[in-house]
Amino acid sequence: MSFRKEKKYQISYSETIEIKKKFYNSGMTSLYPKRTINSLYFDTKNFQLFKDSEEGVLPRKKIRVRWYKNIKKYTKEIKISSIEGRFKIKEPFKFYHSLEDISLFDQQYGTLFPSIIIQYEREYFLYRKVRITFDRNITYSNLNHIIKPRYYDSMCVMEIKTPSDFPEDYIEKIFQYTTSRFSKYCRGLLHTNKVAK
Repeated sequence: MSFRKEKKYQISYSETIEIKKKFYNSGMTSLYPKRTINSLYFDTKNFQLFKDSEEGVLPRKKIRVRWYKNIKKYTKEIKISSIEGRFKIKEPFKFYHSLEDISLFDQQYGTLFPSIIIQYEREYFLYRKVRITFDRNITYSNLNHIIKPRYYDSMCVMEIKTPSDFPEDYIEKIFQYTTSRFSKYCRGLLHTNKVAK
């Protein structure tokens, strides 16, 4: 288990282009090819994981099954936010029916059910010893609707991650931008009207 520090920045598409150009000129390099990511999130019937995230409860979790477009290899991920920091638990995931029919059990939350599918494009970079990702073309699919419409998010997100032993102000010294909360899961539930604003 390794803790990490992360900062998120809500930005527009035009800001994404400007920031990437600036960092490229200062030595930013690509880590991996661009990927399309799919995440199926799970929650209780009364959306307790969503509520804990919105209220900043500690400890709290986000639980999802993730796969890349056109690659049928699934991974279960549990993102945990605690007093000590944030960390992620990953394990291979197999299923034998529809993803939407899966239920999971969690010691903290009990039985969990599929709540929403989120898809987006992610680019990965390395800049001054920190990992940067840019996410755009974010869409949310409501699983409870017969035709499962997609809802488009006009905003993008830049995320900076460092190991936990980096100085607290390391990111702030490099990135002169205002951080913002950007939970795709919470935004997705609000966009698809699955929970009240």
